[in-house]
Amino acid sequence: MPSRLHFAEEDFLSCRFAVSPLWETQDVVRTLKRPERHGYHARWLRRVAPAAARLDLTPLWLLMPRFGNTPDWLAPPPIGPAARFEEEIAAVRAADPEAAREETARSLADTPGALASERGRAWLADPARMIRELADAVEEVWYTLVAPDWPRLRALLEADVAFHSRRLAEVGLGGLLPEINRRFGWHAGTLTVEYRGEHERRLDGRGLVLMPSVFVWPDVVSTFEPPWQPTLVYPARGIGGLWAEPAAGTPEALVRLLGRGRAAVLAALDEPAGTTALAHRLRLAPSSVSAHLMTLREAGLLLSRRYGHQVLYERTPLGIALAAGGGFAQSPEGAGFSEGTGSPEGAGFSER
Repeated sequence: MPSRLHFAEEDFLSCRFAVSPLWETQDVVRTLKRPERHGYHARWLRRVAPAAARLDLTPLWLLMPRFGNTPDWLAPPPIGPAARFEEEIAAVRAADPEAAREETARSLADTPGALASERGRAWLADPARMIRELADAVEEVWYTLVAPDWPRLRALLEADVAFHSRRLAEVGLGGLLPEINRRFGWHAGTLTVEYRGEHERRLDGRGLVLMPSVFVWPDVVSTFEPPWQPTLVYPARGIGGLWAEPAAGTPEALVRLLGRGRAAVLAALDEPAGTTALAHRLRLAPSSVSAHLMTLREAGLLLSRRYGHQVLYERTPLGIALAAGGGFAQSPEGAGFSEGTGSPEGAGFSER
């Protein structure tokens, strides 16, 4: 049965893309508990396993039922297109205790026994303390597991937004949504999502946030409850190659033409990326990467554009041809998506 989102004219003016480090942190916690999400992240999971084992994730897992709701106050829609984690966790800490208590009670009810558990009763008796405890737990996950890899994650998410923003300009919202995920359909101002239940929602001028996620695969997640802005979270493009290490060698012909550093930078731009992400990926100094990017752009091999606080670089057709001729252009192995769909095969759908 389909779920339907009905757009009014004003809703088209309130649709936006966003990237959320808070959301990725929350979904890392889910991924650690759900083996069906491990496929594309096996290399990363092996690397972080010792650090993850030292974290007490039980309180967060209690509010992440397999079938049910996570409280919106704990994982709200992003506050801006490129918010920092510190801004988002501050918003969580500022949640209204009574509203948080009501949402938490609904979430606990979706896990048998949780509502009557000692921890559940303590949270509902003192919601202000509950907010502090859970915000502290999320923050610990961020600094332990996510922040060290955030430049790489952010680069992939921003590349997804850049790609779909271009497609939005080319085909409009009605053409874009079915491309993002095969379960999405569009007809006469209504977005349909193939789902296990039937739901009707009117956006009522709030619009829709479209948010790519690294760790949500294979699900698509929706949150609609007022007063939050309705949000669709979908698997980002390119996750199949996310944890691949840079190639060990660089063809000497391209090195002689461009120099080793510039050849490596050109090779790494399979997706648009910024200076910090490239420096992290290539293990080079940001100043060196910045100089290489400027030279490649001046030579007509790259284009640059601003996204939020960052400048993203991508290859021009000449840069693509040169990288391919040097043996660099590789599609991520096992990514399981095609250019037309923009999402991994077999993505499911769940409601928060």
